[in-house]
Amino acid sequence: MSEPVLRDEQRVLERIEQARRRPPRLRDEVVTSAHGAGGKASAALVEALFLPAFAPAEGAAPPLTDAAVLDLPGAQVAFSTDSFVVRPRFFPGGSIGHLAVHGTVNDLAMMGAEPRWLSCAFVIEEGLSVEELRRVATDMGQAAQAAGVQLVTGDTKVVGRGAADGLYVTTAGVGLVRAGVRLAADQVRPGDQVLVSGTLGDHGVAVLLARGDLALEAEVTSDTAPLADLVGRLLDAAPSLRWLRDPTRGGVATVCNELARAAQVAVVLDEAALPLDPVVGGACDLLGIDPLYVANEGKLVAVVGPEDAEAALEALRSHPLGARAARIGEVRGDPPGIVVLRTAFGGTRIVDMLVGDPLPRIC
Repeated sequence: MSEPVLRDEQRVLERIEQARRRPPRLRDEVVTSAHGAGGKASAALVEALFLPAFAPAEGAAPPLTDAAVLDLPGAQVAFSTDSFVVRPRFFPGGSIGHLAVHGTVNDLAMMGAEPRWLSCAFVIEEGLSVEELRRVATDMGQAAQAAGVQLVTGDTKVVGRGAADGLYVTTAGVGLVRAGVRLAADQVRPGDQVLVSGTLGDHGVAVLLARGDLALEAEVTSDTAPLADLVGRLLDAAPSLRWLRDPTRGGVATVCNELARAAQVAVVLDEAALPLDPVVGGACDLLGIDPLYVANEGKLVAVVGPEDAEAALEALRSHPLGARAARIGEVRGDPPGIVVLRTAFGGTRIVDMLVGDPLPRIC
């Protein structure tokens, strides 16, 4: 898509951007599932309710990233926390136990940190099978060992029947940030390249099909996996690595929108370049779901300088978790705060943040 095409759309895009720049307003009187989907409703809940309540007495609120980076004497550490409420708790390729480890490990890795320690907390509904709880705990232990992290502390709570849908798991993690590494939206510049480490939407579709609510039979396996080793290889190969995110709730579309808003740049994606498993793509077509909005649990989106794009792709593809890595777009200066998709038919469309919750309870 040429610059003149973008300029032709400027008037409409400016109106959209003006609306986006207004202070977020939380109009809902009750919390809905959409507030947990990672899209517009989630952003409104965080920015209009939690940020004002948690804002420091002086200074600006910290940036909304996958993990906080804290300066300690002699080191920088990344710290993150996450909760997991997936249904069903076991699905092809993983379980809530795997997600609880991988989700927090990956949030730390997205800040350039080596994950080291995790805590875990369980909210258990009365009546849950002890054998099922043992399976979850075993999966967590094995996932932690494979990821090179230690589960060092935890807590359990038991609630009455009907109060927790079986089991909720929360993990928090600490990692050591690699010296000299700073990955942040304000590092991103026009001309930078947008990469993804593999196929889109595998986890969300795997969980959806595992529920058995749809008359669809397809073999789709969740991609849940720890990404710290893949990130380390990328850091070694691409000194100009600017920013990383793992596209979980809301998918690639949502994380690109968050980047565009935070960096005040345009992200231009190329539909023909998006890697997609044919079975996942077919399921999304049948269900009327855009795979750009479907979650992964073992992929990353990276922004690198153009001079390192090929080296970064080669590094990703040399790792089993990045074999289908692809360059899917680029960063432009205008229109700021907007994500645009070049379609396979030669047109363009705006890719907005997710509205609603088409796939609830997937992580």
